[in-house]
Amino acid sequence: MKKKAAPVLAIVLLIVIVAGIGFLTRVIKKYTPSSEVMSSQEYFGLDHEGEAAIVAGSEILPYKGKILNEVAYVDYQAVKEVLNDYFYWDSENNTMLYTMPTDVVQIPAGSNSYTADGKTQSLNYNIVLIDGTETYIALDFVKQYTDISYETFHDPDRIVINNEWGDMTVASIRKAGKVRNLGGIKSPILREVEKNEVVRILEPMEDWTKILTQDGYIGYIKNDRLVKERTETRISDFVAPEYTNIQKDYKINLVWHQTTSMDANYNIIYDIANVKKVNTISPTWFSIASNDGTLDSLALADYVDTAHSNHMEVWPLVDNFSENIDFTAVMNSTSARNKIENQLIAAAIEYSFDGINVDFENISEDAADGYIQFMRELSVMCRKNGIVLSVDVPVPMDFTAHYNRKALGEVCDYLMIMGYDEHYAGSEEAGTVASLSFEEEGIQNTLQEVAAEKVVSGIPFYTRLWCTTTNEDGTTTVTSEAMGMNQAQQTLENNQVEASWDETTGQNYAQFNGESGELYQIWLEDTESLTRKLELIKNYDLGGVAEWKLGLEDDSVWDLIAKYIS
Repeated sequence: MKKKAAPVLAIVLLIVIVAGIGFLTRVIKKYTPSSEVMSSQEYFGLDHEGEAAIVAGSEILPYKGKILNEVAYVDYQAVKEVLNDYFYWDSENNTMLYTMPTDVVQIPAGSNSYTADGKTQSLNYNIVLIDGTETYIALDFVKQYTDISYETFHDPDRIVINNEWGDMTVASIRKAGKVRNLGGIKSPILREVEKNEVVRILEPMEDWTKILTQDGYIGYIKNDRLVKERTETRISDFVAPEYTNIQKDYKINLVWHQTTSMDANYNIIYDIANVKKVNTISPTWFSIASNDGTLDSLALADYVDTAHSNHMEVWPLVDNFSENIDFTAVMNSTSARNKIENQLIAAAIEYSFDGINVDFENISEDAADGYIQFMRELSVMCRKNGIVLSVDVPVPMDFTAHYNRKALGEVCDYLMIMGYDEHYAGSEEAGTVASLSFEEEGIQNTLQEVAAEKVVSGIPFYTRLWCTTTNEDGTTTVTSEAMGMNQAQQTLENNQVEASWDETTGQNYAQFNGESGELYQIWLEDTESLTRKLELIKNYDLGGVAEWKLGLEDDSVWDLIAKYIS
C-alpha cells in the first residue's frame, strides 16, 4: 500500500506545484504594468504624411493642421467651430473674410497679403492655403484676431493651442512615470514624464488622474506620481474689438406695418390714427427678388416723413419670402449678399429711414453661415452710417439652433423674438398661436444667448379660428383661418358663444359646433392675454415689444402696451 501511495502523492504534489505556478503567473501578469507603447501617430489620429494634430484646450480636435517652414496652419473648420467663428470662407472668390466692427478683412488664398481698412498689408508667410478640398489658415494670423496662444511640436507634428484663460489646476511630477491612454496599468503608454514636469489636472480619480501635458498628450497617470497640486492663473493681454451697438434710452414699441403695394403706403396716416405711444414702425418694404441679390422695394419718402412727424422711427423690413429665389444660394454668394447690403444702405440714406429690420425665415442649416455673415457685413455698414439694425428670429427650438442667436446678439442692436406661430396654418392639430408658456420659454431661452436690453418680445394681434371636421372614414381634417382681435370677438358674438379663461395657455378659449357638426375652437388674443405677455417684458426687463401687425388690433391695446413700455 505504501508503495502505491508514493506515486499518487507525487502526482498530487506535481499538480499542486503546477497549479501554484499557474496561479502565480496569473497574479504576476494581472499586477504587472503593461509595457506596450501606443504609436503617437495612432494616438493623434495622423493617417497621412504632412498632417499635424490639433490640441485645443483639453481636447484633441477631429480636424488636422500643417506645420510648413515652422508656420502652423489650422483647418478652417477648426478655426470656425472652436477658435473664432468670425472667419468666413468665401468659396465664390477663394477668399477668407474676417468681419471687424467697421471693416471686412479680405485674405485671398495662396497670398501673403490681406486688405484691412482699405489698405493692403503683407506678411512673410502665405495666410490661407488650399490643399485639395481642405482650406487652412495660418495660426499666427488667426492669433491677431483671437484670444489664443499656441506652441508647435514635432515627432509627430502637433499644434497645441491654449484658448482657455483664468484659473486652472496644475501639478508637478514627483518622479518619472508613464502617462497611459486610459486609467489602469494595462492601458498602453503614451509617453514618459520626467521629474518636476508640470501637467494640467483635468479629472482627478481614486487612483489615477487625467492630465494634459504641455506638449499636448491627454492621458492618465497614477496619483502617487503627482505632487504640489496648485492653482495657476493664465492671464491674456488680448484686446477684443468692440462691436458697438445703438441702444435707445427708451423701450422699443414697434409695430409691423404690412404694405403690399405702393398705394398702401399712402394709408399710413389712417392706419396710425388711433395708435398711441408707438415709437417705431416697420413697413414691409423690401424683398429679395432674385438670386443675384436684387431687391424689390416699396420705399416712399412721404411715408417716412409722416411717421417722423408722428414721432415714430422707421425701420423697414426686408424678407426672403419670394418663391423665385434660392435663399441658400443667395446667402452663400458674397456678391449677392453685398448687393443686398448696398441697396439697403443706399435706400436708408435716400429715404432717411432710421433702421433696418431683417426678417429672413425658414433658414436651412446650409444657409446658416452665409446668413450670419450677411448680418455681420450689414452691421458694419449700419454701424458706419448710424442705422439701427434689428433682426427677427423664431422662438428657440433645437431645430433652429443654427440661427446662432449669440452671434446675432453680438452685432445687432435689437433682436425680435417672433413669439407666435406656436400653431400655424397647416398645423395637424388645433391650438393656440401663442400661449403664455410658449412666450416665456422663448424669452428665457433667448436670454441665455442675448443681452436682455437687446431682446424685443414679438406678440400677436391675431389668432386662428380652427375647424376640425370628422370624415366618413373616421379621420379628421383640421383647417384654420387667421383673424384679428375684433374679428375674433365678432365671430363669438355671431355664434352666441362666450369665452372662458384657460389657465394653461393664459388665454380666453371658446368652442362651438357648426351646422354640419364640425368643431370650431379659438384661443383669443385680448387685453387679458396681452397683459400677461406684457408682464413678461417687464419681469425680464427686455428692450421692448413688437406687434404683428398694425390693423389687427383692438384700439384698447395701445394704452395697455404704453403702461408696460413707458
